[in-house]
Amino acid sequence: MPDPVLLERLRRAVHPLDAAPGGDPWNLEELQGLLSPGMPREAAVLLGVVDRPSAPSVLMTRRHDGLRHHAGQVSLPGGRIEPDDRDPAAAALREASEEVGLDPVQATVLGYLDPLLTITGFRVVPVLAMIDAEFTPVPDPAEVADVFEVPLALLLDPDRLERIELQFGGRPRSVLQYRYPPQRIWGVTASILFNLRERLAHAIPGRI
Repeated sequence: MPDPVLLERLRRAVHPLDAAPGGDPWNLEELQGLLSPGMPREAAVLLGVVDRPSAPSVLMTRRHDGLRHHAGQVSLPGGRIEPDDRDPAAAALREASEEVGLDPVQATVLGYLDPLLTITGFRVVPVLAMIDAEFTPVPDPAEVADVFEVPLALLLDPDRLERIELQFGGRPRSVLQYRYPPQRIWGVTASILFNLRERLAHAIPGRI
């Protein structure tokens, strides 16, 4: 059974499941002028917290180097929302099943984080879920190069997060990055984790 204290903290940090959050992505202003014209494509990712006996961790993947978008980057399981998906939560669970072999019965979906926009033109809705500690990943080698876990406490630690400067579209951009060698957790994934940290801090003070 999941730790009830952790479960309650996470539940209080998310938007309810019965209504996926609408409105503009929270980072829209940051990407103004850098995106191609047109409506962003809808996507969902699964931010899965694994209830380990020692300490909770977050399930992550490293994408295959041959993928079209975000190749080789550390990411959360997820992808485009398809017409047959009932909602973003269903899409995130489907993608997690396809990418890492997660059976939906091994996930307790808690709710949604705030949507954000990617530089590749996706409006991503993160889905927060608790994952059974008995889950054993079975990665799809065509999409996933590696599956690993990162301590949740580390990802909530402000001292592990930094901003790096890079050039995109002829202008400087500031993006988030976690210090967690040898993995590079940055960009979209780091922003989603930052959003979780902020929502937890506002929902109920304290450390996990």
